[in-house]
Amino acid sequence: MTRRNKITIVGAGNVGATTAHFAVSKHLGDVVLVDIKEGLPQGKALDLAESSPVTACDCNVVGANGYDATAGSDVIVVTAGVPRTKDPATGKWTSRDELVEINRKIVAAVTKEVASRSPESVLICVSNPLDAMCHVMYAESKFPKERVIGMAGVLDTARYKYFIAQELGVSVEDIHGTVLGGHGDTMVPLPSHTSVAGIPLLELMPHDKIDVIIQRTRNGGGEIVGLLGYSGYYAPAASVVAMVESIVRDRKRVLPCACLLTGQYGYRDLFIGVPAVLGKNGVERVIEMKLGERERTMLDASANAVREIVKLLPY
Repeated sequence: MTRRNKITIVGAGNVGATTAHFAVSKHLGDVVLVDIKEGLPQGKALDLAESSPVTACDCNVVGANGYDATAGSDVIVVTAGVPRTKDPATGKWTSRDELVEINRKIVAAVTKEVASRSPESVLICVSNPLDAMCHVMYAESKFPKERVIGMAGVLDTARYKYFIAQELGVSVEDIHGTVLGGHGDTMVPLPSHTSVAGIPLLELMPHDKIDVIIQRTRNGGGEIVGLLGYSGYYAPAASVVAMVESIVRDRKRVLPCACLLTGQYGYRDLFIGVPAVLGKNGVERVIEMKLGERERTMLDASANAVREIVKLLPY
């Protein structure tokens, strides 16, 4: 009997649970949903498993509060961590430094647990601040750099493409482009490398409208928080699953991911979003693009912003 792929998702909140849903819907493999809150991963896993007769999916789905059930996973997705919050008494938001330290401890502990039980797995980081938490997972797992990847570029690119499609009134399938850099205000959409069914975007849309779309892309997560009061999860989960699918099915898709660079784009020892070929062993190749002067300046600014956060880590 052929062994099914095994996918662990740590964190059974909105992003984690929706990732499990999409992964099972695509029949990508058995899923283990882990969370420290008793009953939460078990309940969501059972609910999802009970849908299998309707969706005709034979994947097993289990929930757990510990990590033993994750042993032998092929891919491990880590969504654990806390978001920035506002103190109702003072009105002050959690500082960047505080958030980094809180999530560093959470991600470090999770990484040690899963890496020891699945030493051949590929790790996908979703926890924020994304690029910095990739450094934590890399240091704590001691995995080869190819098997530690951050999910951000797929999500940022999806938002960018959607906004373009809406502005032009065309199918999202015909939009081709990518977003580089760190996940946040300094991300770098690339209009000069964006096309609509092969037609350069710059021939179809004036610069001022493109600039509005770029700014909306950078604020994509914040826009949803402003509407819901909490972070979005459908698009992030779909983006994670695109990466998982390319890995477990060895599809060799070119997806923008946070990868540890070793000289590409002029950066070294830094996780930052770049186009990468994803296969069964994780990152098989980083693709270098020719950037214009403006794009290079923006990417440098993004890389410097990531470095400033990484400096807060004890590695």
